[in-house]
Order: sequence, then C-alpha cells, then structure tokens
Amino acid sequence: MNREDRELTIDFDGKQINYDFSELDEVVLAYAISVHKSQGSEYPAVVLPVMTQHYLLLQRNLIYTGITRAKKLVVLAGTKKALAIAIKNNKPQMRFTHLGKRLMN
Repeated sequence: MNREDRELTIDFDGKQINYDFSELDEVVLAYAISVHKSQGSEYPAVVLPVMTQHYLLLQRNLIYTGITRAKKLVVLAGTKKALAIAIKNNKPQMRFTHLGKRLMN
C-alpha cells in the first residue's frame, strides 16, 4: 500500500495489479467451499465446476444444491458432457460409514 500515491497493489497468483484507492470498492474477498458445506446457506454468486475429471461428484442432487445456493448469479464452469452426466445420475453414492453398527453398540 502506498498512501502517498493513494494506491494498493494486490497479488493475484503472481500477477500484481495496482488499484487506486477510489477503485477499492471493486475488490471483494471471495471464498471457495464445498457444495456439502454450503447446504442451508445462500450466496450472491456461485461458480460451480462441472468437469468429467470429478466423475464421482457428478450427481444431480449436488448440481441442484449448488445452483440453489445462489441469490443472483450462477456460473457453471465445465463441459456440457459433464453436466449431462450429472443430470442423468440421480443415484446417490453408497456410503460405508458403518453407522448402523455404531448405533447398536
């Protein structure tokens, strides 16, 4: 931060960008969380990666949950193929938590 020049430099993954103090209202912190952790919350904007590399996560219920977290804007980043796979997949993954056994003990 350079108070004399009224300028702030922000490092975006190695790329340095200078902002005048009058432009600082354009800079907003952003965070990434999982769809699971977002349940029950809302956000102004949601960016949802939909990639075939994450095949196990391509589930209709996860896409629905991700999309419905957004108040104003949703961006699906990925491929049409991955989205089609997710939409067709309405079978939740089996979880092997052994919860039943634990509750019986």
